[in-house]
Amino acid sequence: MKIAIWHNLPSGGGKRALYYQVKGLLERGHQLEVWCPPDANRSFLPFNALVTEHVLPLRKGEAGKHRGAKRLLQVYQGRLEQIQWMDEHCSQCAAEIRERSFDLFWGHACRYFAVTSIGRWVNLPRALDLPEPYRKLYEAAPEYPWLALPPADRSWGLQYMRDFVRNLVKIQELRIQVRQEQENIRAYDLVHVNSYFSRESVLRAYGLDARVCYRGIDTALFQDMCEPRERIVVGVGSITRAKNIDFVVRSLGRLKPPRPPLVWVGNMANASYLSSLKALAEEEGVEFIPNVLLADQELVSLLNRASVMVYAPRLEPFGIAPLEANACGLPVIAVAEGGVRESIQDGVNGILVSHNDEQAFAGAIASLLENPGSARKLGRQGRELVCQNWSWAASLDRMEAIFHELLGSRSDPDPNGH
Repeated sequence: MKIAIWHNLPSGGGKRALYYQVKGLLERGHQLEVWCPPDANRSFLPFNALVTEHVLPLRKGEAGKHRGAKRLLQVYQGRLEQIQWMDEHCSQCAAEIRERSFDLFWGHACRYFAVTSIGRWVNLPRALDLPEPYRKLYEAAPEYPWLALPPADRSWGLQYMRDFVRNLVKIQELRIQVRQEQENIRAYDLVHVNSYFSRESVLRAYGLDARVCYRGIDTALFQDMCEPRERIVVGVGSITRAKNIDFVVRSLGRLKPPRPPLVWVGNMANASYLSSLKALAEEEGVEFIPNVLLADQELVSLLNRASVMVYAPRLEPFGIAPLEANACGLPVIAVAEGGVRESIQDGVNGILVSHNDEQAFAGAIASLLENPGSARKLGRQGRELVCQNWSWAASLDRMEAIFHELLGSRSDPDPNGH
């Protein structure tokens, strides 16, 4: 198959998954090219080492220094312009794709809009890989975005009237983005997601049935080196509030001294959140060691030295990091929330804590630290489970099946089926 790909992904699990999918599809004889805007991450696992990567411009404007009604109007028009500029970029990408005689188009998420309009411009069979809807539009994170302002105390003063108008403008911005996303996603012939949890999220947000296509783990990179385990707790994920790292720090603070250090590896860090985590860790008596953009080999080494991985993000659609830890023989302690319930089996390759309970989470950590034999058993079983169910070969088989289904059943003279 000849496949055109578009994405606007940051560094992290989504980019890693796409990189290995591209690599694996190439090894199976498929032809691929990638399109993206300059804002997409191109340094973390770069595609240009594998395939032709087309980087097309994405216009951006600068906010003026207006006040009052003009400022409100500018904010409203600014969102319309952002959508227009992304549409222009997508249209240019689609024009280039149309010139190259591809068999199908494979769209991916956008860090700004989740689902862009490129599927509407491409005249090919179209599949969309969507990890999750744009959360801020559809979830209480931490508050539902459509909530009305609190009622005025007595009469509407000037400040309340200003806040009321700003709120109306903001709500209209969100409505425009929702309208665009609904139109954009319906341009695709098939939407596939990375977990059943994500499938339900897409159904709730867009009213569409998506197909589940589980991702895989590079078991050649993430290996159990059978090294001695140190009394270290490790976490992996962006250093942002969505990863719920403060909950992990408070949970570790419930342990009796001496507490194990928490080594955290993130693809990026929110500066203010990182600062608050350091202060919280000092208050809780927890040694917190953050690392940003750790090299793969260093990450694998850390996963082979640690005694347990902790995982507690809020409503994570799937989460590939726990399986990478399992592949290194490391058991995982996770909050039973989101897609991790589909990868971590309680008592098999880790421990699932029923809800955000700091004492229960701390107890699970202590149980493995104090019983290294049990931890090693869970880690070994985790490695076996990953090799059996979560290999890249199995993931690519699922991916190819979806593509062939999209193209329709047809005879292929190529004996290899490509």
